[in-house]
Amino acid sequence: MGERKLDTEGCQGIKFKNVTPDVFSCMKKKLQSYGIEVSSGNSGVLEGNGIVAHFSWDGEANLSIEIKERPLNTYCGQISGKFRAFWRECQGL
Repeated sequence: MGERKLDTEGCQGIKFKNVTPDVFSCMKKKLQSYGIEVSSGNSGVLEGNGIVAHFSWDGEANLSIEIKERPLNTYCGQISGKFRAFWRECQGL
């Protein structure tokens, strides 16, 4: 298993708008197929591939994700870019 880095200097929180229930469900499925376990419900933990993040969805439109741990060789932008790609795919963009 690769080394992980606690994100003490922190990745910026990732905020998504227009996250409908269908988009939220789609994003959870995409994360799981990418090897990231997702807590059930509207908030919880995303964990897998050396990433640990907390997420919170308001049940209507706003989703926020905060990365707490990441692999040493992975930048915040790589992770947020992947999350944003899943969001775009689920939006049908």
